[in-house]
Amino acid sequence: MVLALMLSIGCLASGTSAAVEVYKYVDSQGRVHLTDRPPHDGYQLIQKAGKKLRMSRINFRDKDANRKRFASKIAEVASRYQVPEGLLHAVIAIESAYDPNAVSRAGAVGLMQLMPATAKRYGVANRQDPSANLTGGTRYLKDLLLRFDSNLELALAGYNAGENAVEKYGNQIPPYAETLSYVRKVLELYSQQAAELSGGA
Repeated sequence: MVLALMLSIGCLASGTSAAVEVYKYVDSQGRVHLTDRPPHDGYQLIQKAGKKLRMSRINFRDKDANRKRFASKIAEVASRYQVPEGLLHAVIAIESAYDPNAVSRAGAVGLMQLMPATAKRYGVANRQDPSANLTGGTRYLKDLLLRFDSNLELALAGYNAGENAVEKYGNQIPPYAETLSYVRKVLELYSQQAAELSGGA
């Protein structure tokens, strides 16, 4: 994995404490970007202001290890709820980079980044439990596919922005930069994941 660092705060280089926020973003190629000035809403807050940055806590090699670790469970829930396995991998990679402890700025948690209301809706008591998180997120994605007549773009837009936002804009992808980017990135990665799972490139 290529690590792309974009931090420009001088105090970070010296390793001293500072009132700085650090954001993380994993692009469609699996590259990790860190910055204190996120250029779009796809970045997740991983370091709050006023706390010393501890880079040792960010182990990007965990992505591949966790992908293997959760592969059998992903395959299981994909089969149970009839959702393409490659699609789940794509969503998880973009949502959390396979980090079961990932927490977004908005408060979404876990592999599939469940918000509290979504977790409650699908009976997920502990959003950091990988099995429960995967099950709840997969059920939600399946319901979105059913709700939007198997239109994958709308289902993904609903997963990112909420189904009400999709319906608000007449069953079109909401014109939010984050959502438009999210749908594109997941679809691109889904194509790659599907090829890998089928034994292709």
